Amino acid sequence: MNSVAPDPRRNERLSGVLLGTAVGDAVGLPAEGLSPERIRRRWPGPLRMRLVFGRGMVSDDTEHTLMVAQALLSHPMDPAAFQRSLGWKLRWWFAALPAGVGLATVKACLRLWLGFPANRAGVVSAGSGPAMRSAILGAYFAGAPNERREFVLASSRLTHRGWQAETAALAVAEAAALGTTSNAFPEATHVFEAIRCLSDQREWQDRVVQMESCLKTGDTVPDFVQKLGLTSGVTGYSLHVAPVALYAWLRHRADFQPALSAAIQCGGDTDTVGAILGALCGAVTGTAGIPSEWVGALWEWPRSRRFMEALGKRLAEQERSQAALGPLRYFWPGLVLRNLLFLAAVLTHGVKRLLLRKRPREV
Repeated sequence: MNSVAPDPRRNERLSGVLLGTAVGDAVGLPAEGLSPERIRRRWPGPLRMRLVFGRGMVSDDTEHTLMVAQALLSHPMDPAAFQRSLGWKLRWWFAALPAGVGLATVKACLRLWLGFPANRAGVVSAGSGPAMRSAILGAYFAGAPNERREFVLASSRLTHRGWQAETAALAVAEAAALGTTSNAFPEATHVFEAIRCLSDQREWQDRVVQMESCLKTGDTVPDFVQKLGLTSGVTGYSLHVAPVALYAWLRHRADFQPALSAAIQCGGDTDTVGAILGALCGAVTGTAGIPSEWVGALWEWPRSRRFMEALGKRLAEQERSQAALGPLRYFWPGLVLRNLLFLAAVLTHGVKRLLLRKRPREV
């Protein structure tokens, strides 16, 4: 049973997780794969949407989060049924020609199409796919720690089998749960208590200690990333992505714009770091804390801003009713057209990158 104290802002917070994911993803996407130095050279001004004509589009980070929310609306009490539902959504998502899909997710989707059951589709991987979609589970099951863990693991193991991927996903969910249930920003000590016990593996324990130490000394997000040895940018490894997003969230206390700006200037897997960080910030502030200029520049259809806010509201209604309300309908055939436009935008952006890279630098 998901027992969360009545909160008039519950709709806002669940919608904030979804919309925050989308905005963080879209803002971070143009810088994906770039080094900190190239980001500084190319975009010296303030952070904004830059994918196409000053507008932003979302990648698989947001798409997976929305599929998780929809599967949760179908099966909020049975993690195995939830996993099967999410598996079917992943099958058809993969068939709709998404761009920029991670290798582990590609393999898992192919296994699903080949007839593997959802509980055997995952492949050995330490990637950040599970972490990018777990914040909404943490927020929804904020008052139910057992269910939170079961549903996060069901989501994770659908595509990834590895303690690193699972631990990162659980950590993001724990932070989101604390964010949505706190009247103010949660105490850092409470966050560290919640995530420290998720794995006794030395690498994870070291990550938590690093976050604590850097936070105490007031290190910036780029300082923390440098201490992880990620001089060329944050890699897609789950124990790089999740700690960087968590640290930026803690360091800037869910202040959306400075937190995203600090994290994205570190380079690397900026869309996934941005998506997770945006979700965690939205969990605390709701939709009101997401910069309106970024929300207004989000260019998405048929899963628009209005759809995401309605999805968050429906999750909150389901939480109160304790009965499955069923997924929110939208014009799903439009996804193929949307994905083709997205692919064209990404390719155009990639060509522009190459041209700028080949242009001789002034001395």
